[in-house]
Amino acid sequence: MPHSETTQPQLDPGLYIVATPIGNLGDISARALEMLQQANFIACEDTRTTGKLLKSFAISTKMTPYHDHNAARARPNLIDLMQNGAAVALVSDAGTPLISDPGYKLVRDAVAAGLTVTTAPGPSAALAALTLAGVPSDRFTFLGFLPVKVGARRAAVAEISSIGTSLIIYESPRRLAATLTDLAAALGERPAAVARELTKLYEEVRRGSLGELAAHYHEAGPPKGETVIVIGPPATDSSAIKNGMETPAGSAMAQLMDTLTQTLSVRDAADLVAAATGVNRRDLYQIAIKARREDQ
Repeated sequence: MPHSETTQPQLDPGLYIVATPIGNLGDISARALEMLQQANFIACEDTRTTGKLLKSFAISTKMTPYHDHNAARARPNLIDLMQNGAAVALVSDAGTPLISDPGYKLVRDAVAAGLTVTTAPGPSAALAALTLAGVPSDRFTFLGFLPVKVGARRAAVAEISSIGTSLIIYESPRRLAATLTDLAAALGERPAAVARELTKLYEEVRRGSLGELAAHYHEAGPPKGETVIVIGPPATDSSAIKNGMETPAGSAMAQLMDTLTQTLSVRDAADLVAAATGVNRRDLYQIAIKARREDQ
């Protein structure tokens, strides 16, 4: 099923998972370009986004949409194409497919159908952020995007508070400050980093405690570009280790209030945390006042 003027041999029938750049076009591998060039079809989230990538490398392979909204309908058609001799390359808008996209179901069905499945590995925003964060990277948990709705997000954050590894979370810029506040309230002052615009001209990695990062983005406003939050594993003191428990949530709240009041008034800090976590504003105010008196 020829699709371009290339004289290169076609790929064998099957599914080819191809990682694409997360920003810098120079990060795409020669093998990835070869697969995109030789495939019969490229299944992609957004044909406009992938089209720009293909145009940059003079690749004319036919694209077909495959995303959250059409995956159930498109998947049987893609399997049928492969069973009839086509090579299908799967890409996401940026980075490695299957990371926070519906690609795994296509892989699952291709494997079940006895089709060849292989990959051209490459860029990943999650792993790139982890390598830059400065937190332990030997054990980590990737959590993708947290729920959008406030209540569901807080419930999810409460669940992850018991995970003993570094954490990687994707978040939109406009929800970043609120999410960091929820994380600080539940997890305490763990070391963390917010990475954005990775591999691009204005790449930035801001490091600090969760409370410090929450305070910064509440004051600075939403950053530009997609963001990745990386959080270090929980630290336990001797009493926590003895009891097999992590730092209590009340202590985490006190730490958050202490951090926020370094740059905000006690009243503003209490208002901010109350709005983000649902904790009673008066209780938070008293926590901050008590901590301030103890410091003095």
